[in-house]
Amino acid sequence: MNQRTSADRPRPLSGVRVVDVSTVVMAPWASQMLADMGADVIKVESVGGDLTRQMGPRRHEGMGALFLTINRNKRSLVLDLQKPAGREALMRLTQNADVLLHNMRPKVAAKLQLRYEDFQTTHPHLIYCGAYGFRKEGPLADKPAYDDIIQAASGLADVMGSVTDQPRYVPSIVADKISAYAVATGLLGALFQRSQTGQGQAVEIGMFECLVDFMMVEHLYGATFDPPIDRMGYSRILTRERRPYATQDGYLAVLPYSDQNWRDFFKIAGREDLLQDPRFATVGNRVDNAQALYGAVAQIVATRTSQEWIQVLEAANIPVTPVNTKEALLDDAQLQASHFWHFVDHPTEGRLRLTDAPVRFSGSEFEVRQHAPLLGEHSESILMEAGYSSSEIDQLFATGVTAGPRKSLNSH
Repeated sequence: MNQRTSADRPRPLSGVRVVDVSTVVMAPWASQMLADMGADVIKVESVGGDLTRQMGPRRHEGMGALFLTINRNKRSLVLDLQKPAGREALMRLTQNADVLLHNMRPKVAAKLQLRYEDFQTTHPHLIYCGAYGFRKEGPLADKPAYDDIIQAASGLADVMGSVTDQPRYVPSIVADKISAYAVATGLLGALFQRSQTGQGQAVEIGMFECLVDFMMVEHLYGATFDPPIDRMGYSRILTRERRPYATQDGYLAVLPYSDQNWRDFFKIAGREDLLQDPRFATVGNRVDNAQALYGAVAQIVATRTSQEWIQVLEAANIPVTPVNTKEALLDDAQLQASHFWHFVDHPTEGRLRLTDAPVRFSGSEFEVRQHAPLLGEHSESILMEAGYSSSEIDQLFATGVTAGPRKSLNSH
């Protein structure tokens, strides 16, 4: 790959090894965050590989676009965990690991003898993280959970229905991605605690609970008090008029926020009458009358072009921005200046565009140290690191416990 290297510069998680037995998006994206911070992430896949290998456009089978965006800086090991030898390999691998991450439902983990209790005695240092759809306590613990299911269960789809004609999903896999940040945060907290105590522990993240927590930041509202003193739902957010505003030639996000912003906006718009309107005089009044307020803004913004509004509103320090298309982000000036896009040469998939790591550190620089791996690309080398002999590795390949390219056939 053609990218800058900083091999000698320590990274925040240098020396941390994560064994990631997860699929799809929630946990794999979280483990990529850890990998970007320097952790050695071993992606354990079934013989068929992660489902995301088949998702999105691809140049070669098993290397779909979605897989490429959430699996950089990892190594791939194939293990059939249904077979005793595959489970034994995982146990050996985690003996020298810091984290075991999985997203199996509790009953599946129990059937495979991969519960926290199965590691607790023999791997006391291990941080065991279960990334579940629903927390283990409760009737939904073993219910299948994907992004659409969690958006519906958490109330997010219903809230979307407040501003549309019916419940709808946000057109982004927000349940997976928000929960991924919770997984990464939880693991960082557990790693820090272990540095103080020397002891591992179990970490549990429920995607449903993550999204309900996410929703209730603003929408618990009146039910923050017990008994409730008002309705649930932050009214300003739920108004149908809260949307990008049409100008004479496009759309803008316009958001006067402070009292001074609103006074300046009404003056610029030539609507001094609204300055005297008690519905809009204070932040509390504006929240309570958001529908009327944003309706008035929509009428005002429609009177000028986008550039005319940008010029006068920016001069008055009133928040405003054009509505970017997803395509426009590829050449966005801010993203260009902040070096957000990274281009790498993948050995089989060619030139790739990747996003920056979500967190920057002054003491280390982000780099793509390892391309998103081919299925089982590192099976042989990882098993060797775990102490398997060449003949034992041959047997694991021959019996279908593992798979992948071989680099040392008949070398034993």
